[in-house]
This record gives sequence, C-alpha cells and structure tokens, in this order.
Amino acid sequence: MAQNPDIVTRLATHLKEARRAKGLSLEAVAKLSGVSRSMVSQIERGESSPTVATLWNLTQALQVDFAGLLEDRVEPEIRVVPAAAAPVIEGRGRDVVIRILSAPQSVGDHEIYEIRFKPHAVLDSAPHRAGCREDLLVLEGAVTVRSGSETAELRVDDAANYAADCPHSVTAGEDPTRVLMIVRNS
Repeated sequence: MAQNPDIVTRLATHLKEARRAKGLSLEAVAKLSGVSRSMVSQIERGESSPTVATLWNLTQALQVDFAGLLEDRVEPEIRVVPAAAAPVIEGRGRDVVIRILSAPQSVGDHEIYEIRFKPHAVLDSAPHRAGCREDLLVLEGAVTVRSGSETAELRVDDAANYAADCPHSVTAGEDPTRVLMIVRNS
C-alpha cells in the first residue's frame, strides 16, 4: 500500500475504533487475526502502512467492512447500539456480564456499562486511576456497594456515587440484578 499520510491516519483511526467498539485488546486482535500485537499497535498509531493481506486479516477479525476502513466517514448525530451488537465483557466476576454502552472515543473520560448479575454474584474491582468515581443506578434487584471501608445497600431506582480509586465492589442480592454504571475518570 502506498504511503499516503491521510489514508494511513484514517486507517489507524478506524481500526482502533473498531477494536475498541468490540471491547478487544491488542492481544485479542492479534490472536484473532494472526497479525502480531506489535504490528496491530503500529498500524493503530499510524506508524505502519499494512499490506492488503494484513488489512484483510484485521477486518475479518474485527468483523468490519474492508472498503469502509478507507472512507472519510462523518460521525452520525445519533449513534445507535443495538442490544445484540453492544460489546460484552465476560469473566470480570463469576456470574457477571458487562455490556459496554459508551462510544469508543469516550474511553478514558467516561464509560457507561449495563451490568447483569446472577444472585449473589460479585464484581470486585481494583483501584482505578486517582480521582475516578463511579455512579451506579439499580434497574432490577438489589446490590451492596463497597468503596474502601464504606458500604451501602441499594434497591431498585436507588443510585450511588462512590470513589473508584480504592478497592471497590458491587454484590448482587438474592435475585437477578441489573445496574447501569458510569465510570468517570476526571
């Protein structure tokens, strides 16, 4: 592929957006595509101009349109994430499923999640960056929120705001539970 800074920049941006929208790490994309982690990183930073074969492997792994990677897209005014298309994070706690609702470009500023818990499931989190806070709204069921040494009990329609720059957790009650969580990194 010829070195065209505009195309390389667009390609880097679109591939990074696609990877983040799927909730995948560089390592995961490397495994799925057969392209080395370092090469994926270089392409996303605009430091490498990939071959057509490399691009093909990446688009197949990310399930994105090959031709669309090079288009100069305009971000739509309304971004719809169909329920079935929202990226899901599993394995962050037994019997916990986290659905990513926020736009990929908001990572690092704020992140929005829908979290579903089976009865008594726990989402245990290590401290996030200094000053980080979480807002949590209980949509179904009940939870116990722990932040540092404090705890709070929440039921349907209750909301809490708490420090997330210390060890913290959310534990479901006796029923299946669903919450909306906003992580604010500012």
